[in-house]
Amino acid sequence: MAETDPKTLQDLSSVVQTLLQQMQDMFQTMSDQIMGTDDMSSHIHELQKYTADLTTQASEKSEKVKTRYLPHIRVEGC
Repeated sequence: MAETDPKTLQDLSSVVQTLLQQMQDMFQTMSDQIMGTDDMSSHIHELQKYTADLTTQASEKSEKVKTRYLPHIRVEGC
């Protein structure tokens, strides 16, 4: 047997406990990363909505300017 192999029930218990703790630590790390990614996704969604709103507002203002100040001028493509 290798030197790291458990030789008694107590050794086996210790190895299993260490393994379970390592797994718990890894799952906690993954959970934290997932939560961070979820938060980032929410912020990106908010930015996309804000950008879309600004684009809509700019388009509406552009139409008002065209209608108000350029009623007699035909602008191609607009």
